[in-house]
Amino acid sequence: MAKKQNPPLHCDFCGRSEREVELLLPGLNSCICNECAERASEIAKEYLHHTSTAKVDDLNLDDLPKPVEIKEFLDQYVIGQDQAKQYLSVAVYNHYKRLAQKVSDDVEIEKSNIIIVGPTGTGKTLLAKTIAKMLKVPFAIVDATVLTEAGYVGEDIESLLTRLLAACDYNVELAQRGIVFIDEIDKIARKGDNPSITRDVSGEGVQQGLLKLLEGSVVNVPPQGGRKHPEQKMIAIDTKNILFICGGAFEGIEQKIAQRLNTHVVGFGADKHVSKEKREQLLHFVAPQDLRSYGLIPEIIGRLPILTNLEPLDRNALLKILTEPKNAITKQYCKLLEMDGVKLTIDDDVLEYVVDKAIEFKLGARGLRSIFETIMIDVMYNVPSMKEKTYELTKEYAQKQLEKSNFELLANAV
Repeated sequence: MAKKQNPPLHCDFCGRSEREVELLLPGLNSCICNECAERASEIAKEYLHHTSTAKVDDLNLDDLPKPVEIKEFLDQYVIGQDQAKQYLSVAVYNHYKRLAQKVSDDVEIEKSNIIIVGPTGTGKTLLAKTIAKMLKVPFAIVDATVLTEAGYVGEDIESLLTRLLAACDYNVELAQRGIVFIDEIDKIARKGDNPSITRDVSGEGVQQGLLKLLEGSVVNVPPQGGRKHPEQKMIAIDTKNILFICGGAFEGIEQKIAQRLNTHVVGFGADKHVSKEKREQLLHFVAPQDLRSYGLIPEIIGRLPILTNLEPLDRNALLKILTEPKNAITKQYCKLLEMDGVKLTIDDDVLEYVVDKAIEFKLGARGLRSIFETIMIDVMYNVPSMKEKTYELTKEYAQKQLEKSNFELLANAV
């Protein structure tokens, strides 16, 4: 007599038998196939992500980082720039308080957008990236150099908010309370004193378009960005509660400041008593009228009421940047070689040599990484294949590496 066979098991979600799926996971009284399990995992992750995202209306000031705590966090990654850190910390905390404000009286807290002026390589973008790590609201960093006036090749002004939408998984409610850092704001300065000479499609035209975003209005944002998908459905975003932080190098603005202060820094009438250090300190005295002289229109300056500057980095600051921050370049290379089982030691005179070259080539903090990577390229190529467990980086080796590279050509070009 033939033995009676058990009927094949089926997935209790999709109904397919064990012969039709790759894997069938049996439970107490039911089964689930691998495809249904994967689909359930994706749905659960998406649901948990949305429920864990903080609702802006539920912000509790007691749980939010205070300005002192925000600055202490920035100090771990950014060297110096105490004034700019203080301005940013206060602005972010006030932004939290605006979002947590209960409408109980006629006093409505207005937002105060910020503009940061500082030479290249002093940490404007790094400040923005660092502060984004600890924020409880969506944060996006965008670049103003790609923007053009509507109807011309380039990106529309509204596309600035596309990255903010992406940062909060296209949750419009959260995006309307976020923070946007607009980098390279000086690149959209007016190209000429007379706006009627020619159409300035990437300068004054962009500034005029930014007015409604900075002030606060309902803007139609393309969710997929730009003009590549004209058939896409726009998303309406109210920018009234979005905080805007702008940063720019404003190359040459020291001359505008000197003219206002009646201090000559170039030309035949140069003041012989004005030292190089004092010229670099002119950014301390930057004022809204200097931004207007540089090419920003008065309307956009009025919508950026808080103006601060970043200090030029001196030798001591550059030395600290090499070693002290949590993500310092020297710590990164020690970590990379440690993963290969090699302990890297760096002589102090190597660090001083790298700093001297960065100052000589006028490269700022970014130059430190470029120079250090040029020195370390052969080490990173050879050491992982060697049997040594330690490696010492000396000044003589660093000089040899730079001399055979193209970096020395910069000395004649600067």
